[in-house]
Amino acid sequence: MDLDKIKFPLDNFEKLIKDISGLKLDEWINFWEKEKEILSYVSEYYGDNYRDDWLWGVILPILSDIYSLKKSTKKKLVVGLSALPGTGKTTLGLLLKRLSLKMDIKVSIVSMDDFYLPSSEMNIAIKDNPWNVSRGFPGSHAIYLIEERILEWKNTGRFHYPVFDKSLRNGLGDRSYWKLDYPEILILEGWFLGVNKISSQRISIERVEPPLYKREIEYRLKIQKHLNDYLKIWKLIEKIWQIKPKDFSYMNKWKSSQENEMLKIKGNALVDNQLTNFLRMLNCSIPQESFDEINPKYMITLNKNRELINVSLNI
Repeated sequence: MDLDKIKFPLDNFEKLIKDISGLKLDEWINFWEKEKEILSYVSEYYGDNYRDDWLWGVILPILSDIYSLKKSTKKKLVVGLSALPGTGKTTLGLLLKRLSLKMDIKVSIVSMDDFYLPSSEMNIAIKDNPWNVSRGFPGSHAIYLIEERILEWKNTGRFHYPVFDKSLRNGLGDRSYWKLDYPEILILEGWFLGVNKISSQRISIERVEPPLYKREIEYRLKIQKHLNDYLKIWKLIEKIWQIKPKDFSYMNKWKSSQENEMLKIKGNALVDNQLTNFLRMLNCSIPQESFDEINPKYMITLNKNRELINVSLNI
């Protein structure tokens, strides 16, 4: 661990490591520095985008958490990963799954997006939303299906779930196929995972640019009602890791860069008005202060360059 490349406070970090692994920070570092295969794999996986702070402050702590959970109980546990779009959670999730296998732990990383409503139901659920987007906000997911599949997995070990393909229906997206896994630990990720309803008096006072207009405020109230339905899912989660920007506005740059990269690789992404509308939805559909009230077990805070500035227990 090259401490010169680490900017986040080590005193907060050490408390988190102690909580996860029971080890002192130097003991924990020594443990992972011996895992040459894993460290090498992470470096190759990220390539030019590799960062020491993400290795030691995000990847290895979450992997340690998975390892500790596997050792401490035979129960099937759900770990939540809450992070705004563009943060890098999908790439992180795929890596964690592969690294877990190297440690003989079967982990499934499932996105809330995979449980979007099928197209026929989605058209009704999102009708007349003020941002003219095809999905994304609370109310566009099959909540009953998420609950059903998690409970079935807890009871039988069988996790059968849909996979959503954003490229279908000319970019509107739809379910592509169903996947069957038998994980020991399930990581559920989503951009508003853990967010709860707030009082109606706080819906319209938030400052965004340009300011919220009447239809957005009215639709926000509808979304707040939908958030009640997600509580049954949040209650199934053992603990939440939250990766959040110091300033919510950083998300706009991250998401735009992500879509531009997807366009280069896949030839299909949100562009022009589609991207503008989607960013407006992300900024306005849920009051931004709601993300400060998620109450995760572990909190990771990023600056605008996605560098880690704090990794700590949420006390």
